[in-house]
Amino acid sequence: MDEETFEKSRLYQLDKSTFSFWSGLYSEIEGTLILLLGGIPLLWRTSGHLTGWAGLGPEYEISQSLAFLLLATLFSAVTGLPWSLYSTFVIEEKHGFNQQTLGFFLRDAVKKFVVTQCILLPVTALLLYIIKIGGDYFFIYAWLFTLIVSLVLVTIYADYIAPLFDKFTPLPEGELKEEIEKMARSISFPLTKVYVVEGSKRSSHSNAYFYGFFKNKRIVLFDTLLEDYSPLNPSAGTELLVPQEGGTDGENAELKPKPKNKKQGCSNQEVLAVLGHELGHWKLGHTIKNIIISQMNSFLCFFLFAVLIGRKELFSAFGFHDSHPTLIGLMIIFQFIFSPYNEVLSFCLTVLSRQFEFQADAFAKDLGKSADLYSALIKLNKDNLGFPVSDWLFSMWHYSHPPLLERLRALKGVKQD
Repeated sequence: MDEETFEKSRLYQLDKSTFSFWSGLYSEIEGTLILLLGGIPLLWRTSGHLTGWAGLGPEYEISQSLAFLLLATLFSAVTGLPWSLYSTFVIEEKHGFNQQTLGFFLRDAVKKFVVTQCILLPVTALLLYIIKIGGDYFFIYAWLFTLIVSLVLVTIYADYIAPLFDKFTPLPEGELKEEIEKMARSISFPLTKVYVVEGSKRSSHSNAYFYGFFKNKRIVLFDTLLEDYSPLNPSAGTELLVPQEGGTDGENAELKPKPKNKKQGCSNQEVLAVLGHELGHWKLGHTIKNIIISQMNSFLCFFLFAVLIGRKELFSAFGFHDSHPTLIGLMIIFQFIFSPYNEVLSFCLTVLSRQFEFQADAFAKDLGKSADLYSALIKLNKDNLGFPVSDWLFSMWHYSHPPLLERLRALKGVKQD
């Protein structure tokens, strides 16, 4: 890592750390004031007035709950917008990562809000209805419902939701695609398609992932990951910048990437090594294990919710003395009562995630990709201005991935401290 890149990554991490501190402090202050000043019951009464104007009385609790949820998410979006703008157009722009215009950013934010409401409101309405009619064992039905919803969303997200925001293009025929398919066959990964997503219209950060259930797996590569296709590199990726049919000149101008001096991305062999790591998560059952842990936790939370929902003092403590809405009960118990437990669980999952990352690296190493993964990790760290020096206590609590130097030592076979 040359001195210039080291210094850039140090300054980038300092800016991100400072931003995280102040935004987190604001979030804590905002949340505390909402609790102390009775913001939650005030918003509930306001939502009741809105549904009342529509001719719906207090007996229409689910309708009032949806109005409450809409107002709460709108408030969160509005108060979070300045922080998001600062992160994108000050920090990310300053360090050369932002590729968005203000118009694109705002349209994208509105689109995300609308899509979120189209999913969140119907799902919440059905969940509240199930809790209302479920009887003594409603927590089992509620858990099963959320399980089905999560599986459906995972299945349809990349095919129907993600394309609303990003352009997905099949990876062109060639050496890289052939090598990816060959590697997938060698470990019996049921690959059906390989896509390149136009991540460069938002940011120059890079990534790769796979999705799908059973025999319908697909791989997605960010164009910024591919040295030969990244539009951020001179003379590369022109075929990925072809505008979609019906696009306007103004839209395409906003998606035009900014030129960069240094070549970005990984070579084909390094991309294969990165995918070897990702496929290692599948082969070693990490995805299934995470789903099982998530669902066991979800079932436990719904069971404890069933135990606590009848305690009126919980509602009284949050300003609800005369009514006990189910949605408010969910918010109080899941968001506030469970918060200490969630912190402990989050730490345990972070530790587990780090172990999974080491195992996936070892899997790629066993595929003969050790040297390529070694160089790819360094390249990706440089491209994303990751700072290579980490305090062990800070990284242990916050980092879901092991620090770069630990991963490199493991790939070289050096015994870990």
